[in-house]
Amino acid sequence: MSKILITGASGQLGGLVIKHLLETENIAAGDIVAGSRDPSKLSDLAELGIETRAIDFDQSETLDAGFADIDRLLIISTDVLDVPGKRLVQHKAAISAAIAANVSRIFYTSMPRPDGSAISFAPDHAGSEQAIRESGLAYTILRDSWYMENLFMTLPQAIASGQWFTSAAEGATAYIAREDCARGIAAALVKQDDDNALYTLTGSKAYSNPEIASLASAATGKPIDIIALDDESLAKGLTQAGVPEGLIPFLISVEKATRAGHLADVTSDFEQLTGRQPVAFEDFINDNATALRGA
Repeated sequence: MSKILITGASGQLGGLVIKHLLETENIAAGDIVAGSRDPSKLSDLAELGIETRAIDFDQSETLDAGFADIDRLLIISTDVLDVPGKRLVQHKAAISAAIAANVSRIFYTSMPRPDGSAISFAPDHAGSEQAIRESGLAYTILRDSWYMENLFMTLPQAIASGQWFTSAAEGATAYIAREDCARGIAAALVKQDDDNALYTLTGSKAYSNPEIASLASAATGKPIDIIALDDESLAKGLTQAGVPEGLIPFLISVEKATRAGHLADVTSDFEQLTGRQPVAFEDFINDNATALRGA
């Protein structure tokens, strides 16, 4: 099989994609290339026989060398959020290098409804998708819904205090487990699509914050009251709680997007790619009850 390059391979998603290429899709280690800004973080993959390369979207010379002889390229979106627009610049640099290297197909991890979403970094994804469409290369775009694991940033505090402060109202999110995203991406990487493709990877149902609170309460035995606020009041509360100022606009944008239904789409694309059902949200909550409770 031709070479598959995974950028961001030292991250959680990239590592899981490689795991499923090896274990689920039975791709030989010699057909996989793992890329990272710091290849020393990929030593465990090198021990498996996977080639590792320095890939830094801010260093064009690493892209020219890193993309050489690659057939299928997975661009995992970077995590740069502190400088508006920088992530789009990074992605465009990678796309330009892919064109120069004449890769056969670009794969890109995006987000649901990047065009018009209230989430602050949505323009980065919309612009990256547009650049890929204009590249002239074959492409597969994978729009990953919100990870179930993201709830570890909010639920433990709500469980501990008994209060969940939110401005999302009854808006719902079609959460999906990070490993299911990786499983779906790995399946897409080996799928022989004749045309350009777009998949939105979601859970099988969307849940509102009140519904999540109810499930978490049942699983942990801890009552959670939803405290409904407007965006301005929530932002003030986050400031008083010591949340870094630079992070607050992003958090409020997620609340706005949730309230508007921008994260509520449910698709069967995961099942189509993998032939299996995604992890059920209720199972995730129950399986992680102890960790969420902090006990």
